[in-house]
Amino acid sequence: MTVRNVSALSRSRLSAALLSALTLTVAGSAFAQDSGQAATPASSQTENQPTHTLDKVSVTGSRIKRADIEGPAPVTVITADQIEREGFSTVFDALETLSQNTGVTQNELNSAGGFTPNGSPVNLRGLGPGRTLLLINGRRAADYPFPYNGQSNFQNFGNIPSAAVDRIEILAGGASAIYGSDAVAGVVNVILKTNFEGDVFKLRGGTTTEGGGDFGDVQWIGGRTGDNWSLTYAFEYFADEPIFGTQRDFMDSSLDNPRPPAVVGIQPTSTMLLRRNSGSTTGSYLTPRAGACEQLGDEWVRWNFQSRNATTGVITNLGQACGSYKNSAYQTITNGNRDLSGYLYGTFDFDSGLQAWASLSAYHSKSKLTGGTEFISGPHIDGLGVFSNYYDPQFNSSMTIQRLFTPQEVGGLDKLYQRFTEKSFDLAVGLRGTIADRWDWDVTLGRAEYNADRTRPRLDGDKVTSYFFGARQGTQSGLPVYRLNLDRYYTALTPQQFADMSTVVTYDAESYVNQAQFTISGDLFELPAGPLGMAAVVEASEQGYTLNTDERLLPSRREIYNLTGTSGGGDRNRYAAGVEFNVPILSSLTASLSGRWDKYDDITNVDDAKTWGAGLEWRPLENLLFRGSYSTSFKAPDMHYVFNEGSGSFTTTLDYYRCLSSGGTPGQATCNGATYNYSMFATSMGEPTLEEETGKSFTTGVVWDILDDLSISVDYFNIRLYGAVSNLTSAYIIEMEGGCRTGLDRNRQPFKFEAGSAFCQEILGRVTRDPAPGEPTDRVSNIRSGPVNTAYNRVNGIDATINYRFDTDRLGTFNTQLAWTHTLAEEYQQFATDKVDEDYRDYYGNYNFRSRIRGSAAWRKDDWSANLFMVRYGSVPAWGISDARAAKGQSYGRTGPYFVWNANVSKRITDKAKLTLFVNNIFNNFHPKDDTYNSYPYFWRAFSPVGREISAQFEYTFR
Repeated sequence: MTVRNVSALSRSRLSAALLSALTLTVAGSAFAQDSGQAATPASSQTENQPTHTLDKVSVTGSRIKRADIEGPAPVTVITADQIEREGFSTVFDALETLSQNTGVTQNELNSAGGFTPNGSPVNLRGLGPGRTLLLINGRRAADYPFPYNGQSNFQNFGNIPSAAVDRIEILAGGASAIYGSDAVAGVVNVILKTNFEGDVFKLRGGTTTEGGGDFGDVQWIGGRTGDNWSLTYAFEYFADEPIFGTQRDFMDSSLDNPRPPAVVGIQPTSTMLLRRNSGSTTGSYLTPRAGACEQLGDEWVRWNFQSRNATTGVITNLGQACGSYKNSAYQTITNGNRDLSGYLYGTFDFDSGLQAWASLSAYHSKSKLTGGTEFISGPHIDGLGVFSNYYDPQFNSSMTIQRLFTPQEVGGLDKLYQRFTEKSFDLAVGLRGTIADRWDWDVTLGRAEYNADRTRPRLDGDKVTSYFFGARQGTQSGLPVYRLNLDRYYTALTPQQFADMSTVVTYDAESYVNQAQFTISGDLFELPAGPLGMAAVVEASEQGYTLNTDERLLPSRREIYNLTGTSGGGDRNRYAAGVEFNVPILSSLTASLSGRWDKYDDITNVDDAKTWGAGLEWRPLENLLFRGSYSTSFKAPDMHYVFNEGSGSFTTTLDYYRCLSSGGTPGQATCNGATYNYSMFATSMGEPTLEEETGKSFTTGVVWDILDDLSISVDYFNIRLYGAVSNLTSAYIIEMEGGCRTGLDRNRQPFKFEAGSAFCQEILGRVTRDPAPGEPTDRVSNIRSGPVNTAYNRVNGIDATINYRFDTDRLGTFNTQLAWTHTLAEEYQQFATDKVDEDYRDYYGNYNFRSRIRGSAAWRKDDWSANLFMVRYGSVPAWGISDARAAKGQSYGRTGPYFVWNANVSKRITDKAKLTLFVNNIFNNFHPKDDTYNSYPYFWRAFSPVGREISAQFEYTFR
């Protein structure tokens, strides 16, 4: 059987290493035959073997085909063989370990209650998920239909079927001059299999040693070729079960808190609480009825709650309430999935030299997850939401309540699953050929579409209020008056009673991109040092999305208890033209130039964008390359930033105005408690006046083939981003409002803006307050957040790799690779009026990783092979750092690094069959120690709580 022919290179030591980097990955995939690929890498040849000229190929970052794989900017390559060999079941799992992927994103652990809990974004350089462009065979993929955090669009790297992947090329830097919008932090180009011959069947299954997470993966990869045609196909079914926090003993209870409050210690979460907010007993809890806490066994405990004044040290007995140590752990920490995908690629060659081709990939997924238990915190009024403070005449006081519902009351956690059904496809057809044996051309038409439906069980606001509070009885001191039904409040619900108060909210979303592209590349004419290469491209595309959220969730209605949503939809057209030149100046010196013009037709202020790039490659020796590149980039505003019809969110934050006007200092005990920290509702709308973000990217480095099988590369990168679009957060708006109203900042120093300034007028217009008799000031009822073009962000650092391959007669062949990325500096400025934070890399609130290292060591001898993989995550800030501590000049403090090791061993048991055993996370490492992390899950949420995974794979090749 032969699969995917790759010609050998008439080579120098440098070109041999560079070809190996493209076709078999920088990790040294000299063992591609084991995966059914019979091609022999150039780096495995000896000097006395025959050589041939390598056909020129395109590499991500340029449309000009070339025989020198390394160009002016570094490109990382991961092959399908490497993904499997390093232990990963999915493409996203492999991309997540990229050394350049230093940015933090939501993952399955921290997004169960969010807007995009089933999406898998990549965040190169920490510049944001939407600034990394995903391409499939060089074409744009459709956006994930649900916006990230309900705000911005991004592309889902979790729906790429690994069975269809040939290799992935990653350029971690600006590339808008080649690919247009979004290629600010980098480009991930997923290249799917072609010209495959034969069939390969793979079956893999495994589980975690800590419990849960059983998974299975079935793949069938094959192809056929004829005299003038080829067909490649791949099918995959992947399934895994969810993991719950209760299945991990380091996060299954609040007793796992590594930093319990001083003196009062670890207290359970209040699950059945009644508290007076006025009168002589303000702040005291009403003792639950006899048996109320005990009726659900160890799910609830009766507890005497206490609080401690951080300044005076005085301990106050608040009274009894029911509590739980377990409620947070009922959430899923990984999703359950059922994914089915397929891929077809075919070509037909005409006698004239013209080739027609078509490609279709499709994906269907069903997923489930839950954020854990439900709760109520007060009566609910349509259009206004939950009143966490209400007046109750039976207590002659305004009241605060909290009532959690246990899994027994709900009828089991499966009743609380959110469920996703996602379908996507990418269809493309095209023609390619040559003109005068010197120009290659390709015309492509394509459509990519992504559909997603989501259902979510939730409490109905009217039904909750009717059952527990009855009818509203008027208004008292600006608060709604209700009489809590204590009999119902203190009695456990039956599953049927909970179901009667519940409903299911629905969401459906669609995104698409239609695109047409014509490219041509070849040599214009000969220069003294070689041919002048050129490529040109003309593109036209239409992009759109529709997001329909259950109308009961919208800010204008707010009928669902403690939940809001967002809707929107729109489209835009784009036309673009670009050109590239590859200019040989000397035999050892080559320059590249590129330019592109993008024209946008939509309702934004973006009319067009012009970007350009330049690069230099100097090879003073055949085994030494010095390189550098400079490019400009841009990003058109995400469509949901523009077309958002209104979204809402809840946030609990400090009311700075209340705190400062009462003489307190934020961060100190004078502003503790529910009077100053409470839940606020924020709304956000689309902003058509947004402008495009712009960027500049610079790299310079060296590639040195020290020996035939030993090479190193070191590159410096510097990326600047101007006018980045982000949402003004509720916390920021409320802090600035406090400063504008009082003239004081958080440290009670003079505020930097005058009360009558344009800035303060804008901020004050974003906050609505309602009267709250008996409280220090009016209460915040709404915050109008929204997207704005912020000022500036810069990140620079070092990428380095080392690759070494060596053969031994007796011990076999070894192949090693190590990649390291280190952020040297990061600067951030939210508004042009702010001071640039030149130490943002080390800012205690910046949880991007400062460094990452990934390494792989492969071995093969006869029928045996093995691989050891390692990824090292750099330190992150300790969780317990506060503004007050930072203001005093105290050390921020950071965690230690975090290592994950994967290993596998394979045995070819027959000519056709191979068995592989995998152990991922060998040492069962979960997260770096952080004794300051006193919030669930008690470690920074970028780390995985899965632990050790074991699996086995059987592979059979049909010849």
